[in-house]
Amino acid sequence: MRPIAPVVAVLLAGGIVSGEDWTSQRERMVVEQIAARGIADAAVLRAMRTVPRHELAPLHVRAEAYNDHPLPIGHGQTISQPYIVAYMTELLRLKPGAKTLEIGTGSGYQAAVLAEVTKTNVYTIEIVEPLAMRAAADLKRLGYTQVRVRHGDGYGGWPEEAPFDAIIVTAAPDHVPEPFVKQLKPGGRLVLPVGGVWTMQYMVVTEKLADGTVRKHVGEPVRFVPLTGKGKNRGEP
Repeated sequence: MRPIAPVVAVLLAGGIVSGEDWTSQRERMVVEQIAARGIADAAVLRAMRTVPRHELAPLHVRAEAYNDHPLPIGHGQTISQPYIVAYMTELLRLKPGAKTLEIGTGSGYQAAVLAEVTKTNVYTIEIVEPLAMRAAADLKRLGYTQVRVRHGDGYGGWPEEAPFDAIIVTAAPDHVPEPFVKQLKPGGRLVLPVGGVWTMQYMVVTEKLADGTVRKHVGEPVRFVPLTGKGKNRGEP
């Protein structure tokens, strides 16, 4: 288990700061919340220093964008805690050019981080239509034109673009959905939280080996909103 860094409270008058202040906050976030907990992948740290999280947060919580906790984005959904975004991204072991699928676009923040690391197309699916529309507009506004946002139920993945080098799921099913495993390339990695609403959730890494066999590793306890749609509570192993 990585050591927990102290929470850094940032007080902003009226929630409006200069671009230089946002940059300083991102740097402090990376140093005190992410690197201090053991995240060491240089590309991940660079992406976390680069993506303007505040631009993807609703205005009423923008002043808290670089604090050490999730943020509500409406419709019962959240932007994950910065550390969790970095942790999941590092677990994917991404390389430049990796073809990546995200299930659960939310604000678009995780997709932007993936795009910064891979420097290529990222595919992301969001079941809540207003969130999908807002994320697509915000990502385009910020220059992340390589992120393709789809509104729909992500349980079936994105078969016409499969296979993927990496798949990340930012909501928790109670099992590892088989469609995601099928859409991984040999050598690919699937990272997702697994567990119920009232039971413990754990981060699970599923690797598809070169011969097509699958290996799973259970990691840290986490807490995510539940995966919704037709894949909810399928009960698959």
